[in-house]
Amino acid sequence: MLAPQGFGAQAREALGQRAEFLHEQGLAQQRGQRIVLARGLLVTLRERELASVGKALQDQTGKLYRPLQDGQQASGVYRQSIQLASGRFAMLDDGMGFSLVPWRPVIEQRLGQQLGAVVRGTSVTWSLGRQRGVEL
Repeated sequence: MLAPQGFGAQAREALGQRAEFLHEQGLAQQRGQRIVLARGLLVTLRERELASVGKALQDQTGKLYRPLQDGQQASGVYRQSIQLASGRFAMLDDGMGFSLVPWRPVIEQRLGQQLGAVVRGTSVTWSLGRQRGVEL
């Protein structure tokens, strides 16, 4: 229980402001004295962070940011890694645009090389080098 004055009062006010912010953002609901976080909150926050960083990189590079959907494949030259609050991501540049893909140690030495990736949730399967074959 927080004290009604001093630091306790400040902490209570801060918690109330946080709850209000989360509610306004659609990230939580207040049920009586309880705050219930939205289902899939971490996924939502991760997607928002990627969209924000993707937009900033798009403005910086002039290339189109292409967010990846679950199960979608991306390929391109591994240009850089970016550390975000939700993890480390690799920037794959296909010449016209780029995607941000969850980084894994297996690609550490592949900077500047052609890579492919398939993202499923927070996991990623990497293919190293150019892939040959028929595409539809």
